[in-house]
Amino acid sequence: MEWHYIVLLLLVAAAAGWVDAVVGGGGLLLVPALLLGLPNLPPVTALGTNKVASICGTTTAAITYARRTKIDWRLAGPAAALAVVFAATGALAASHIPAAYFRPAVLVLLLLVLAFIVARPSFGVVVSEPSRTWRRRIAALLLAGTVIAFYDGVFGPGTGTFLIITFTAVLGLDFVASSATAKILNAGTNLGALLVFAAGGHVLWKLGLAMAVCNIIGARFGARTALKRGAGFVRVVLVVVVVAMVARLGTQYV
Repeated sequence: MEWHYIVLLLLVAAAAGWVDAVVGGGGLLLVPALLLGLPNLPPVTALGTNKVASICGTTTAAITYARRTKIDWRLAGPAAALAVVFAATGALAASHIPAAYFRPAVLVLLLLVLAFIVARPSFGVVVSEPSRTWRRRIAALLLAGTVIAFYDGVFGPGTGTFLIITFTAVLGLDFVASSATAKILNAGTNLGALLVFAAGGHVLWKLGLAMAVCNIIGARFGARTALKRGAGFVRVVLVVVVVAMVARLGTQYV
């Protein structure tokens, strides 16, 4: 790989870390960049190398959030453990399920998410008493720890965004609290997928670790920015990221 591609990947890794820490969706930046920079290697290698950077960034963001905001560990802990298992299962299936199968479904989901957020300006910003009944907790745990975690293992881009929307919609959390909880689960999904990709030899460790350093820097700034600026700022960034994801996926069908 030529040096200017490496520099570009490092810059993209830093930007992805910032976006991931605030609203998720950093994989939408980093995975395509890796696919372009590694054209002669299987796509699964790009996914595996991305997980090295992602797990470092999400763990850093999770620690930053945990120090500065309250996290419901009774939900986040079990969900993260479940996410490790299902993300690993998704990673095992990654080489057998073409990513193209997921793109139409993800595009439709993103359009629905965007329409919902725009139609409800108070969503995730103005929050009354959070709905944390045991049924809602179980629903959030199963949806985040199984379905979304499996998707992250197979494909990945947008996982953090889907987690934030899940916790906001199902539990009634604001965007900052949802983002904090999402980082815990995202660290779990990244761990499960990375273990499988590493065991299969689908990780470029030197490149992945270099990107991880940049991803950590971006994640620290992103988490601090979200905590400082509040739910309104996260909402704006979320809308921008969702629009970008829709545009990125939409161009693949033009």
